[in-house]
Amino acid sequence: MNTFSDHEIRLLNDWQRDFPLVDRPFASIAQSTDSSHDETITAYTKLAEKGVISRIGAVVTTGALGASTLAAIAVPEDQLENIAEKVSTHRGVNHNYERTHRYNLWFVVTAQDQSELDAVLLNIESQTGLKVMSLPMLESYHIDLGFDLKGKPESLAPKHGNNPSLTEPVTCPVDRQLLWALESGLPFTDQPYDAISKTLNIPVENILTRITRLLETGAIKRFGVVVRHHELGYKSNAMVVWNIPDNQIKDAVSTLTEAQYVTLCYRRPRLLPEWPYNVFSMIHGQDRDQVLDQIDSLARQKALSNIDHEILFSTRRFKQTGARYSPVKDVKEVA
Repeated sequence: MNTFSDHEIRLLNDWQRDFPLVDRPFASIAQSTDSSHDETITAYTKLAEKGVISRIGAVVTTGALGASTLAAIAVPEDQLENIAEKVSTHRGVNHNYERTHRYNLWFVVTAQDQSELDAVLLNIESQTGLKVMSLPMLESYHIDLGFDLKGKPESLAPKHGNNPSLTEPVTCPVDRQLLWALESGLPFTDQPYDAISKTLNIPVENILTRITRLLETGAIKRFGVVVRHHELGYKSNAMVVWNIPDNQIKDAVSTLTEAQYVTLCYRRPRLLPEWPYNVFSMIHGQDRDQVLDQIDSLARQKALSNIDHEILFSTRRFKQTGARYSPVKDVKEVA
């Protein structure tokens, strides 16, 4: 596990949300942490080089910019690495993990629209010769809250209140171009928004105003430091899937989302007879026994007792990047 200085912990923890929307954001952070501008940029650069930071930028809300799905394949064990490599070559695949289940390869796919997403899934089936199970999100209850390094989950709470729920997808061409340009994250430079400004040929002030508005409308779930949980010490990652009767979902979801250790919770379709589960929850912990104890505690709660569920631990990470919705020919990635 990486060990971090107090300064690094602040840089990683305190700006997972509400990254400064000002011309010189790293200077603003430096002032808040009693460090220099150069020390702040250097620290973020080194954290990114170590793989602790995925990027600094926008986490786009599902449904805001295109189509996405969680997909799974039941892969023969002796073919897993080869199949995972083929899946990971697709630009739209941003997370690709081995999990402990007959369906042992799980990955997220994003695309400009549903037809492009369907084409990617068909392409993967053609390449691998295996059936892909697609489970698009139907409802989000609790998602993308970040990872606490201070032992104080409230430190990750939005400073300016929770984002509103997304009511409609982003249709403005300029806003779409902006979100595409932000996919790779901000560069670690004195004036990082200048790079986006030059790419889109619009003023920095306009960039900052548009990001603010996209946060206010819920199109951007959060804007800040996106960390990689494994490198932070959250090495035990369990996806717990529940077969909850439709008339019991409200109480069950309330129980799941009230547990501080449940990091994600959402509803996906059942695909009978292969897949009976409709509610997905994620728990990230520092060791397997801790996570199992937490799951056992959940399963003993009134709303979840006697509910059929399975635990799918992550055992290997083949790919983890930010979501890609942009058409390759229409946007330049910011280095």
